[in-house]
Amino acid sequence: MSKIKPAKGSPYARILGVGGYRPIRVVSNEVILETIDSSDEWIRSRSGIATRHWASPQETVAAMSVEASGKALADAGISPEQIGAVIVSTVSHFKQTPAVATEIAHRIGAVKPAAFDISAGCAGFGYGLTLAKGLVVEGSAQYVLVIGVERLSDLTDLEDRATAFLFGDGAGAVVVGPSDEPAIGPTVWGSEGDKSETIKQTVPWDEYRSTDSDQKFPAITQEGQAVFRWAVFEMAKVAQQALDAAGITAEDLDVFIPHQANMRIIDSMVKTLKLPEHVTVARDVETTGNTSAASIPLAMERLLATGAAKSGDTALVIGFGAGLVYAATVVTLP
Repeated sequence: MSKIKPAKGSPYARILGVGGYRPIRVVSNEVILETIDSSDEWIRSRSGIATRHWASPQETVAAMSVEASGKALADAGISPEQIGAVIVSTVSHFKQTPAVATEIAHRIGAVKPAAFDISAGCAGFGYGLTLAKGLVVEGSAQYVLVIGVERLSDLTDLEDRATAFLFGDGAGAVVVGPSDEPAIGPTVWGSEGDKSETIKQTVPWDEYRSTDSDQKFPAITQEGQAVFRWAVFEMAKVAQQALDAAGITAEDLDVFIPHQANMRIIDSMVKTLKLPEHVTVARDVETTGNTSAASIPLAMERLLATGAAKSGDTALVIGFGAGLVYAATVVTLP
């Protein structure tokens, strides 16, 4: 018989607060057109993106995360000292070690929390949320700060007509804590590594270091049509599985917050899932672009801030991207 005592966690977990930070600089499609042969009409029709935010040198991954975290803590009514773990999802923090989560934890005033980074691309927020839920339920932390943050402008090839207009910068954060009722459903997540070449970094860091200085800095590239087909057809199935796992139907939903990759993907998923007209759909991509791990919390924060969604609403969230990886779950909004 095991001598390990039962965990003293909460029976359930929930999102208690959300915060976001968008860099000050707003970049229009006209700026993107300075380096690619395209048009504003083409960009809008293919992606739905009109503007995006690009960070200044001062708006680092850590700095943006600190701003978003402060808002999330205030929204949750939780002090930094109560945070037991900090989870940061990002692919654009260029230091391999130490984890940027440790710097963020220190700067917000958390006291010796567990702190680590994860790399799960555009599904990163969903992965972090799932880990946070587990920590709260098992009792390893009472409150967990989950951050999705990216400076994708650093990894954008402005001469690549297929991707130059897609990416933006920003940070979104949520506080996850105990709940007396289910408020974060089971996560449907996974990976399809046989498709890993469809979204990737152009050149590995070690190869870039070993080549001459004329080589372009590594950037994100993707096979647009393959990614589009995968997202539209396969991710709608995953979203439906998340609804089934939570024991609800599309009719029970109030809000749909998909990864903000492309407006056409979002609209196609809404159609495939047959979402009722009363369901509010996040379309933050129009003014924020694709911010990878930050896109879902940023979209969530904007919906709540504008009144398009309200506290207590039932929302389906799904992230998907490089790997190819995905994560979907149903949550109660803070």
